[in-house]
Amino acid sequence: MNGAECLARTLVASGVDTCFANPGTSEMHFVSALDRVAGLRCVLGLAETVVAGCADGYARMAGKPAATLFHCGPGLGNAIANLHNAKRAHTPIVNIVGDHATYHLQYDAPLTSDTEGLAHTVSSWVRTCTNARSVGTDAAAAVQAARTPPGGTATLILPADCAWDEGAELGTPLDPPVRAAVAAESITAIARALRSGQSSMLVLSGAALDEAGLRAANRIAHATGAKLRTPTQIPRMSRGRGRVPVDRIPYVVDAALKVLEGTKHLVLAGAKPPVGFFAYPGKPSTLWPKDCELHTLAGVDEDIVGALQALADELSAPRDAPVRDDVAQPELHGGPFKPEAFGLTLAALLPENAIVAEDAVTSGRALFPLTWGAAPHDWIQITGGAIGHAFPAATGAAIACPDRKVVCLQADGAGMYSLQALWTQAREKLDVVNVVFANRRYAILQGELAAVGAQPGPASKELFDLARPEIRWTKLAEGMGVEAVRVETLEGFADAFTSARARRGPFLIEFSI
Repeated sequence: MNGAECLARTLVASGVDTCFANPGTSEMHFVSALDRVAGLRCVLGLAETVVAGCADGYARMAGKPAATLFHCGPGLGNAIANLHNAKRAHTPIVNIVGDHATYHLQYDAPLTSDTEGLAHTVSSWVRTCTNARSVGTDAAAAVQAARTPPGGTATLILPADCAWDEGAELGTPLDPPVRAAVAAESITAIARALRSGQSSMLVLSGAALDEAGLRAANRIAHATGAKLRTPTQIPRMSRGRGRVPVDRIPYVVDAALKVLEGTKHLVLAGAKPPVGFFAYPGKPSTLWPKDCELHTLAGVDEDIVGALQALADELSAPRDAPVRDDVAQPELHGGPFKPEAFGLTLAALLPENAIVAEDAVTSGRALFPLTWGAAPHDWIQITGGAIGHAFPAATGAAIACPDRKVVCLQADGAGMYSLQALWTQAREKLDVVNVVFANRRYAILQGELAAVGAQPGPASKELFDLARPEIRWTKLAEGMGVEAVRVETLEGFADAFTSARARRGPFLIEFSI
């Protein structure tokens, strides 16, 4: 057995059954091994950033790692933006990166690069195989590392001779460590702070945003009056009717400061202390008040849900604490695109148990509170700020959950980074409704120009304008095998979405706004 076949068999034995790939010459023996190894589905992506985003969306919804296959350092480099998003979401991914044969590296061939250096920027674990005999052991360690709390990207670099040489032995699957429990003393101390009667807030992320975590947080809020918030961008959240509605800390610094104003105790459950997305002249980087005390209930690698439940019990919070129902009611609206009207319309149309992948940028900022009343669903987001996430994340999510409708909300400028994902959706016949917000400009940058105190002018107008020439999303989608329609009103959107919801397979709605 050669190293490539050993790698594939060890991945399958370790529970990795899906690989998103964009291979090259160095990976040919791994590709060939797929004909001899059952149980490893390989999905082709036409760009490495698509491959990475697919693996991210898949793992967030499947709750287990996908593998990726990249061609040498430049292929990995092309994937780094969406691997950055995955890193911020603590998504478990196993990168397989082909490389030159060990004896060929000395000749500095054109694709030679610092592959390990690139990998370290987005990986929690990096290793280069040294011979075929070690491939199985290395592969098992990579899967274990990806699954080690809080989850992360493990990158295994496979030189070509390690792939084609024989003498490899299967690696033994390795269990990851369990999440550490939070000390009882920490629970007691935070309970004491929340009982003080001073204004308090819990910031929830990671596992705190699944149904069990949200129910526990709701118990705490009911018992103490503490407010609940999430970070500006969240990896995955259970939302919709009957679930605990929690809004995000706003992106805009002034709005975030207003939300946190007066808070005396800020309790972090799987979240970092809130900071500005960027620095702005004359504005603070940290968003909590100077006299606010920070408390870490659970780190992202700890048992966050268990800590929330223990805190709720310590506070003698009722187990059946009522869930807020004073939320915006879903309702169909008409006329041109407006964020509020669109949010309520989407909430009315969203099917039961849908998955929403959102990278809507400016058009999506208002959507969270407006969709609390939608049918129960999961929501995944761009967590690291690297745009071009929703198309591939939705693609990966659809492969992870083939029985669920996936709705992709994608800004047009950001969508141009990864539109090749549409081709993969068509090839795999995935059940995704893509909604592209076509405002034909980098609208968020117009706001950022003012926020940093810079002056607009002809250059900024040109650099933010996407209308010359006009990007025709229906043509782009159809060219990659995805049926598409353009709408200009909310009535048109409702008709198109209703039709797409009733059928299977990929579809794209270009909403001209």
